[in-house]
Amino acid sequence: MDLSIRSLAERIRDVPDFPQKGVLFKDVTTLLKDPEAFKLAIERLTHPFRATPVDLVVGMESRGFIFGAPLAFNLGAGFVPVRKVGKLPAPAIRAECTLEYGTATLEMHEDAIRPGQKVLIVDDLLATGGTIEATINLIERLGGDIVAVAFLIELTFLNGREKLRGREVVSLIRY
Repeated sequence: MDLSIRSLAERIRDVPDFPQKGVLFKDVTTLLKDPEAFKLAIERLTHPFRATPVDLVVGMESRGFIFGAPLAFNLGAGFVPVRKVGKLPAPAIRAECTLEYGTATLEMHEDAIRPGQKVLIVDDLLATGGTIEATINLIERLGGDIVAVAFLIELTFLNGREKLRGREVVSLIRY
């Protein structure tokens, strides 16, 4: 089957009132279980960066791990996880973020990035931009050079892209 970006969007399930009333959750598990759709999503997210020097791909817990690790593999780069507070085993730095429906604290190992390393940030979804903003803060505090940010989905009506002005942003599916 020849899949398109439109067909990828058709494989994303809407879950109303999750995780709280009034939120329409974009569930990517329905895309992930389709091997052709998952492969296409990874290929399309990888393609814009094939000629870009990338040392590390950073993905945020938890769906950013699902998309970030295969991108890192495709690009011959390392992978760095950004986790919720208390989940990393070694010394870590922290950043607070505001989400669509609350707040969170994110952490990254303090030795995850060396100054000057080229970093691509990947997540499943760009909404209000709080998670990406906190992740950028962590990377820049360690001296990483962010080459771009990439998302499977962008919820344009939440204006998260405004927090990424001046950065290269790739999003495959926009709602």
